[in-house]
Amino acid sequence: MLDIQSLETWLWEAACAIRGPVDAPKFKDYILPLIFLKRLSDVFDDELARLSTEYSSRDLVLHLLEQERQSGQVHLVRFYLPENARWQAIRRHRVSGLGQFLTDAVRDTARENPSLQGVINMVDFNATAAGQRIISDEHLSNLIDVLSKHRLGLHDVEPDILGRAYEYLLRKFAEGQGQSAGEFYTPREVAIMMAHLLDPQPGMTVYDPTCGSGGLLIKCHLRLLETHGVKENGRLKLPPGVAPLRLFGQEINPTTFAMARMNVIIHDLQADIRIGDTMRHPAFKDTAGRLQTFDRVTANPMWNQKFPVETYENDPYERFKLGAPPSSSADWGWLQHMLASLNERGKMAVVLDTGAVSRGSGNQGSNRERDIRKAFVERDLIEAVILLPENLFYNTTAPGIILVVNRRKPRRGEILLINASQQFVKGRPKNYLTEEHIARIAALYHEWRAEDGMSTIITTDEAARNDYNLSPSRYVSTNGKEEVLPLEEAVVRLLEAEEERAEADRALNEVLRTLGVL
Repeated sequence: MLDIQSLETWLWEAACAIRGPVDAPKFKDYILPLIFLKRLSDVFDDELARLSTEYSSRDLVLHLLEQERQSGQVHLVRFYLPENARWQAIRRHRVSGLGQFLTDAVRDTARENPSLQGVINMVDFNATAAGQRIISDEHLSNLIDVLSKHRLGLHDVEPDILGRAYEYLLRKFAEGQGQSAGEFYTPREVAIMMAHLLDPQPGMTVYDPTCGSGGLLIKCHLRLLETHGVKENGRLKLPPGVAPLRLFGQEINPTTFAMARMNVIIHDLQADIRIGDTMRHPAFKDTAGRLQTFDRVTANPMWNQKFPVETYENDPYERFKLGAPPSSSADWGWLQHMLASLNERGKMAVVLDTGAVSRGSGNQGSNRERDIRKAFVERDLIEAVILLPENLFYNTTAPGIILVVNRRKPRRGEILLINASQQFVKGRPKNYLTEEHIARIAALYHEWRAEDGMSTIITTDEAARNDYNLSPSRYVSTNGKEEVLPLEEAVVRLLEAEEERAEADRALNEVLRTLGVL
């Protein structure tokens, strides 16, 4: 069995095989589908071998498979691979024309397996830019050679180990991707922390409306394995009486959607991942056309996303009853969508920009974000706010917060604020949380504990007296350090102020027109 370190080293070597001609952000477009195809091919070979023993004839198995294919329903194997997509055929192919051969292979695989449409066939290995091939047949051949060094079959690597290696590659690609990395990757330790906070139980439904490459959903599954799994042949498995989680996700970007589907299949998980714009066209609805609700929601939406105010007006799903957020930041729009997606026992953990819990507090007059935050506090929905360290995320150096919303708060009228801004190890290019940091923060939450320099418990009345500012650094200071406003946050506040000024100008002009002055 391949261990995690060997697998990571090998897969990074594969990525480096195309490092010359392809920018780091593009690695994933070529290597992830090939790793996925190799896993499918090796598993298909393993299943053929098992069935051949069972039926005492490989030819009979192939004949039965062909019959199933003709009927349109293949049950004997998980995924049927056409001959040209099997790894032996790919290895045998000459260098010349390899790009087109690989493109045909992934397209034929998608045609044979409808659930892989838009997943494995997203890349054109023969693509050109400015008249030049993006990746040459020679480099593709080198990549195939490296990937051929190890099998990825059922008896060669455990799904969770392969899944971790796959996510290691996603992290490595994110390090080279700069600003757009946050669209598909949430740092692993932040995802683990959120799963600890949500504490998913057997049979629960878990939903991520902005699921990226699926990491937050997968970490919830892994957390259930930790808490309810039993050791079998050296790995954790859910025993027969323990129901797995039912996972649901939506992703707007087709390439990222494909990564999420590959990621859950490589982890050997069942998940309903759909493509589309969650804010405008949510994919999960009940038979009456209302939003489907879930036991747990986990998400890291794009921070301070800009949507026109019309997006929130006349919403057919009635998601924004607590107020329309400003067009400069959709944070409280996302929170209201997720609240509408929680059932009456539901809990959610969401990563947001730090400003989401403080913007507008202390302002004279109304402020859209503060007013929505006030409505959440008055309804006693906010359970905890955790301030994270800076420079954890790949698309910003700014710290983030995890906001926990719970429809069934065990401690009514209280909010736990954790200032974890100093709980990190400095790294390159990014800081990170250790297992000890995660355990310490999760323990404060589950034990509902105030600790000097780390956490405090406030009442909803106290939040009201502070004009609904829920920033942990306001209530818990660390070594007397003053909070510094990140540049991105200052820009959002400026845009919001300009938006409020424009609204005030419109209202004033309306009054002046009524008086006949204008």
